[in-house]
Amino acid sequence: MSFNAPVKSMEYLLKYSVDMEALRSLPVFEEISEELVSDILTGAASFARDVIAPTNWGGDQNPAQLNGDDVIASPGFKQAYDSYVEGGWQSMSTPADLGGMGLPNVVSVATAEMIYGANMAFGLCPMLTSSAMKAIAAHADPALQETYLPKMITGEWSGAMCLTEPQAGSDLGPVRTKAIDNGDGTYAISGQKIFITWGDHDCAENIIHLVLARLPDAPEGSRGISLFLCPKYFVNADGSLGNRNNFKAIGLEHKLGIHGSPTCTMEFDGATGWLVGDINRGLACMFTMMNEARLYVGVQGVAIGERAYQGALKFSHERVQGKPIDGGSDDPIVGHPDVRRMLIDMKTRLMGARAIGMATAHAVDVAEAIADSDEAKTAHARNALLTPIAKSYGSDTGVDVSSIGVQIHGGMGFVEETGAAQHYRDSRIAPIYEGTNGIQAIDLVGRKIRRDGGEAMRLLISDLKGIVTLAEQAGLDVCIGALKSGLETLTTATDLILSAEEKDALSVATPFLNLAAQVISGAFLIKAAANGLNAKDSLAPNMATLARYHALSIMPQANAALEQIKAGAAIVFDFPEGQLADL
Repeated sequence: MSFNAPVKSMEYLLKYSVDMEALRSLPVFEEISEELVSDILTGAASFARDVIAPTNWGGDQNPAQLNGDDVIASPGFKQAYDSYVEGGWQSMSTPADLGGMGLPNVVSVATAEMIYGANMAFGLCPMLTSSAMKAIAAHADPALQETYLPKMITGEWSGAMCLTEPQAGSDLGPVRTKAIDNGDGTYAISGQKIFITWGDHDCAENIIHLVLARLPDAPEGSRGISLFLCPKYFVNADGSLGNRNNFKAIGLEHKLGIHGSPTCTMEFDGATGWLVGDINRGLACMFTMMNEARLYVGVQGVAIGERAYQGALKFSHERVQGKPIDGGSDDPIVGHPDVRRMLIDMKTRLMGARAIGMATAHAVDVAEAIADSDEAKTAHARNALLTPIAKSYGSDTGVDVSSIGVQIHGGMGFVEETGAAQHYRDSRIAPIYEGTNGIQAIDLVGRKIRRDGGEAMRLLISDLKGIVTLAEQAGLDVCIGALKSGLETLTTATDLILSAEEKDALSVATPFLNLAAQVISGAFLIKAAANGLNAKDSLAPNMATLARYHALSIMPQANAALEQIKAGAAIVFDFPEGQLADL
């Protein structure tokens, strides 16, 4: 199945939902014109369609293979990756002083969605490379940065994140991988890591692993974990590659989806590593990498949902079954009201989740561009608040939309040949990795709401209230009432979370996150519609239709979540644990 990135939707949101003009007022982005962004998006869409998308089905049907000590990527992946590197796509949002293009993260989010939509399994490799680069740039010493960053920025070398062990998944405190000081500035790393995405492959010349390990005298738990850089191949003084390091993939997982992404079991046997950051501060360093990855996992959900939507839309225009209410007997099922309802529901949810992802990236851009200021602190807080929402809502939306895509295909969605089943299978990992969505909800409630007394959420709500005036100017009557009600519901829910006992707050953390996402996504769509209408943009009426659907169908779901939040832990724990197997 072909894939065409929704360039018009992305450009519209960048113009009317994300404040790109404010970004352009910052010196670091003053040369990022609207025309330049449009050209980049158009080029990325063509690249995703013509180079990456053709590898998607083949990667699903022909997963990566372990051949001796080496992993061989799916057919066509190496050639596509070479083209990706040649096009310079890896360096888009890397600051210019590090050798990158210096484009805003919000533009990188849009182009990344295109790559993920074209082939989600393929897109994981550059995603992890980008996140590893962030951690190295933020925490590694200058010598390590000079050695490894330049070729990671170009994409010639890729990155991998080695956290998980059989006994240490979401809780990394029990990590057992050992690090022994060699006395020469290096460490000997020994242990086994599992679920390592793109842990080995033949697409890039070198693979730079960031590995969590524990020194012999380290404290127990997460406070005793350090971070180490372990390259697959050592780098000689002249920059050429030397001997292979002493670690390798010893197995590949057989997974539900993303078959083209090699998920490795890695064995480190006295591998040479270099400390990144301070001893016993590895988890803090790793979160630099994970926080970016979490945003982009949310983008993955939107991307795979978009691909599922396009497949369902195409099928609905081809499949003839029954007589549509306003059509003839030979007209396709797109004319059936319930099919049309499913399509508009898919499209609206995707647009709302896409807007949240862009808003999160926009906050990153502001924070990085004006560091060491009160405005930067506010932007950091906004990014921290939105990241778990972007990850969870984006990935959940991907699953929901992909499921609807199967439904529109009917029986043909339950067989593999249409591709609908692959999209559903691929989507299911996003709510799990980079911190499950339940963990994201706990993070939102515990660290982002209760820790600062709700200050960041209240500031966001205050900003969203300003959209009401825009909607009034644009005549979006239905949306105005829904937005006012939604923001009131979010305010009430936030107050309840702040005053709740910890058990109550944790029991309703997921409903709270969903409530916040439903309100915030709707607000961003209303903002986009209102700004577009006020600017007399020709696409604004279509966005207004999506905003109205959201206001009538999606945002009101926040009221039901509020009732669950009011109930607290009781409705979760009242049923006896010993009788959960039956009544």
